[in-house]
Amino acid sequence: MHTIIPMVVLVFTYLSLSENFQLSNLMMGIAIAIGILSLLRIPRRTVKWARLPLAFLALAIFFGMLLRNVVRSGIHMCLLVLNPKMPIKSGIIKIQTACDSELGQAINAHTITLAPGELFVEMDEDGGMYIHSLDVELTEKQAEASQRIQGSLLKRIFD
Repeated sequence: MHTIIPMVVLVFTYLSLSENFQLSNLMMGIAIAIGILSLLRIPRRTVKWARLPLAFLALAIFFGMLLRNVVRSGIHMCLLVLNPKMPIKSGIIKIQTACDSELGQAINAHTITLAPGELFVEMDEDGGMYIHSLDVELTEKQAEASQRIQGSLLKRIFD
């Protein structure tokens, strides 16, 4: 029963990507979804209905922060590119993630990559993320507070 929602999501994704809604293609999508789900071990999770509204609120705040970071980084990158001196101070820095779950860490890493001028490179066993940035000084200033807030939001969403 706990695999029905992932199966529906996989079949819907397959049908939307193939753009073919015939019965034979639907059966192929179901077969592919069953194959994928047989390879994955989806853990059973109990839903705590009382904390669900807070999780959705944290998700909305997380997306708001993501949008703000993408817009702010995009403007900063435009200013760097349009500056005739091109004051780029690129490098790789290590940022400690504040999220404990692997899914939260993966989402956190992908949100960093979405911001223009920053690219997630690697994560070590301790949860340290290595980020390539075009402006290392600015990234170091903003990373600590941003990771602390994003980590607490991701804990509310996934725990």
